Amino acid sequence: MPSPLDTTQRSATISVLVDNEAGVLARVIGLFSGRGYNIDSLTVAPVADGGNLSRINVVTSGTEMVIEQIKAQLDRLVPVHRVADLTLEGPHIAREMALIKVAGVDNDRAEALRLADAFRARVVDATTESFVFEMTGSTEKLDAFVELMRPLGLAEVSRTGVAAMARGTRSI
Repeated sequence: MPSPLDTTQRSATISVLVDNEAGVLARVIGLFSGRGYNIDSLTVAPVADGGNLSRINVVTSGTEMVIEQIKAQLDRLVPVHRVADLTLEGPHIAREMALIKVAGVDNDRAEALRLADAFRARVVDATTESFVFEMTGSTEKLDAFVELMRPLGLAEVSRTGVAAMARGTRSI
């Protein structure tokens, strides 16, 4: 049991297997907002044949006690089948996709292309005044690329949120 005196914050990637029915996502989000918990990233998609189950990946942060409360409260929601804290249960893979628009001229355009190549970002749209890069990777990798694009004319960013799952044979 976590100590209520421990104020150390940690990030948690929590996967929740739920019935794919109307209102489930609203109930999960309501749990977070009603208790003042922050959601850093949220993704939802059907995962079972027939579309009867969905997986919700939530990235949040808090003390160990807060994260334990979140997991316990999620587990009590009626349409929830399983709650897994991937950050504690062993190795996991977490990836995010982003579209990053950079509007620049001359040397800034060349530098943006050079950095995109180094980060393995793909050009998915190009005009004489801008590029749109597509990039997949860890949240930290995407954050680093976005920060490098700021002085080169970063115009817009759209991100998917984190998709995550356990490595190996473990599954939710």
